[in-house]
Amino acid sequence: MSPHVASFFHPDSNTFSYVVHDPATRQAAVIDPVLDYDPDTDAVGSGALQPLLAHVREHALEVRWLLETHAHADHVSAGRWLKQQWPQATLAMGDGIVEVQRTFAPRYGLDVPTDGSQFDHLFADGERFAVGGIAAEVIAVPGHTSDSVAYRIGDALFTGDSLFMPDGGTARCDFPGGDAALLYRSIQRLLALPDATRVFICHDYGPGGREVANETTIGEQRAHNIHLHDGVSEAAFVATRQARDATLAEPKLMHPSVKANIQGGA
Repeated sequence: MSPHVASFFHPDSNTFSYVVHDPATRQAAVIDPVLDYDPDTDAVGSGALQPLLAHVREHALEVRWLLETHAHADHVSAGRWLKQQWPQATLAMGDGIVEVQRTFAPRYGLDVPTDGSQFDHLFADGERFAVGGIAAEVIAVPGHTSDSVAYRIGDALFTGDSLFMPDGGTARCDFPGGDAALLYRSIQRLLALPDATRVFICHDYGPGGREVANETTIGEQRAHNIHLHDGVSEAAFVATRQARDATLAEPKLMHPSVKANIQGGA
């Protein structure tokens, strides 16, 4: 089945959030929502969420799921904020968040539970759920981070940071818990899906000056992904990824983002 997918772009962090719904039941999931955050004042705002909220109201959707693909390092999640608006929704992410919490909570001196209890549900790899009448499954894709997951909802795949648009390649692997070889193996699981699978990515930076984009297909990724198209070996990918990662600066919002996001956006 094919869900309806609406995308919302946050230009400050180059992040795409999604509202995915079953047209038959109007039940919906929100994936990777973003709060505005000012590092100078430590203030958060919901301005970026207003188009998403308007879409939910306009289409009379019932949001049942608030889904995170991982604990993002470049923006503050709106998951906890939206949970307050929609108490019936389940705030969920992959069970790898426990490892991320245990890595980062001591680094930041956070006295918080490191058992994932900030979330309503932690998904195991391969776990199945539904958005209305549309079947969905969780695919663990560690490598960028140890908690990264992708969500396959009907014919739509939401990859988080693991895959970018084909001309953007793949996510960095130099954060604590990252592993380029593991990312290679994780992405092979995604590339084994049918070529026509719609792929929705979490970030795009308009490489080469093109307009930002967020939808591709598994077939296009297999044929054209600059880091991991068909025929690229694990060793070649790891070498490319490590060379690229050595040139990347730390995300400017990494520390406030990770502090908040390992707690569901609290």
